[in-house]
Amino acid sequence: MFTACHSEEGEPAPFRGFVQPDGFPETSYDFSRNEVTQEGFELGKKLFFEPRLSRNNIISCGSCHIQTAAFTHHGHDVSHGIDDQLGIRNPMPIMNMAWNEEFFWDGGVFDLDLAAINAITSPVEMDENVPNVLRKLREHPEYPALFKKAFGSEEITDARFFKALSQYMLMAVSGNAEYDKIRGKEAGHSFNEEELAGYQFFQNNCSSCHAEPLLTDKTYRNNGLTPNHVDDQGRFDVTLNKDDRYKFKVPSLRNWQYTGPYMHDGRFLTLDRVIEHYRNGMLDSETLDPVFRNEDGTIGVKMTEEEKENLIAFLKTLNDSDFVSDPLLAEPIINSSYTK
Repeated sequence: MFTACHSEEGEPAPFRGFVQPDGFPETSYDFSRNEVTQEGFELGKKLFFEPRLSRNNIISCGSCHIQTAAFTHHGHDVSHGIDDQLGIRNPMPIMNMAWNEEFFWDGGVFDLDLAAINAITSPVEMDENVPNVLRKLREHPEYPALFKKAFGSEEITDARFFKALSQYMLMAVSGNAEYDKIRGKEAGHSFNEEELAGYQFFQNNCSSCHAEPLLTDKTYRNNGLTPNHVDDQGRFDVTLNKDDRYKFKVPSLRNWQYTGPYMHDGRFLTLDRVIEHYRNGMLDSETLDPVFRNEDGTIGVKMTEEEKENLIAFLKTLNDSDFVSDPLLAEPIINSSYTK
């Protein structure tokens, strides 16, 4: 069974590299080109929380991806970046990245090693460029030695920089929720009557999109949201295929307790509001996913109040408290004395 990387006393356990949780599918990431090592991971963690990745040396990756919020931007509907500017989408959690082939709500990036480029170069997130980031790291008194430990020489290149960031993100594995313990038949763990009924409802009505055990099928779907004020058309902006209008990546339901608000633009503040959208609030359109069309001509997921309560009871088993408190992933102490 997968366990978080900490000892019984709460101190960080010895580094053990990437560990795949029991029952998870094979990973998608090619570890042969970027093996996770302790030195690479520690460098990546320092870089993830490094504000020098931004133009004003204030915003880091960790500014919008907070561990206690399952690496989302807690309490913000959309990302808040440099100079307090607003993005247009809610930051997706950094979680179980090794099982993804495409990234972000629209799937516009197809390699984890390239994912950070979007945030660094976005004028409303970090507003910086990669060559300048590398210059700042080369001039920093600590980074050349850290790159040597991780990669064998002090040379700081874009490839090494992005691989180190990937090593940290790859270690953000969530697979120790109550759901996982039950699924793995761990002694002393089982669904109660309400959770079991909710699980059965989930399997019959939700699992076609939120496939187990990752709780996402990684596809892009139109789930009946009304267009927002910027008319974000999601996957269409990447493919330019009219059939992809208003389709967004199906997010994992893991750790939902920590990741609100919900949807690609953070429009729903609570789980109850999300469920009510699927029950009664969906907008019909040409690209609405067929899974939401009922035989009687209605749209949405039909459920009674009892079924709703049961579903919520099951969904609570998907939260992994070890993941959001794992000291291995915690923000390191960064030397702020060097500000060039």
